[in-house]
Amino acid sequence: MKIAVYGATGMVGSEITAEALRRGHEVTAITRSGSTVEGASAQAAELGDLDAFRQVAAAHDAVVVSVSPDRTGKPHDSLVAAHRAIAGSTVPARVFVVGGAGATEVGGVQLKDMPDFPEPYRPEAVTMGQVLDTYRAAAGLDWTMLAPAPMIAPGERTGSYKTGLDAPAGDSISSQDFAIAVLDELEEPKHRNRRFTAAN
Repeated sequence: MKIAVYGATGMVGSEITAEALRRGHEVTAITRSGSTVEGASAQAAELGDLDAFRQVAAAHDAVVVSVSPDRTGKPHDSLVAAHRAIAGSTVPARVFVVGGAGATEVGGVQLKDMPDFPEPYRPEAVTMGQVLDTYRAAAGLDWTMLAPAPMIAPGERTGSYKTGLDAPAGDSISSQDFAIAVLDELEEPKHRNRRFTAAN
């Protein structure tokens, strides 16, 4: 399979890239600077460049978007706009988006709307909730979003995880096992045109 990964050098994107290469897929690592990743082709592109995204999609079977909202206090408008443009396009590749835990739900209430949700993470959670709504409203696009457990960090690659739909499947997941869940879904799709979650 030919897989392009936007954000291929980030904490999650780098693990997805590594897992795809480990499984023998042909990978294009896409970053703003065109940083090289051993074993993958490198390409410089901004997520907001829709023409470039369409060209990438035309050359790959799947495009993974692992681009986090800015965490320095800057507005997230450009990221939301980029996802809206992608969701409003018809591209031949499957679009796989790394989502956020804040938009997962417990009892019909999103985590970001619960009183004990950490305030520093709320802007990012609100943005990723908007991104989820954007894809849910998309027509003619083959998309999937995978949201991590509330805590995701580098850890052990166990190869074991559990999934849920809109509710968190657990409290935490390693970025390595999250990447395994991404590749398992890309290789054997079970959640087309919806969001699902994964946890250890």
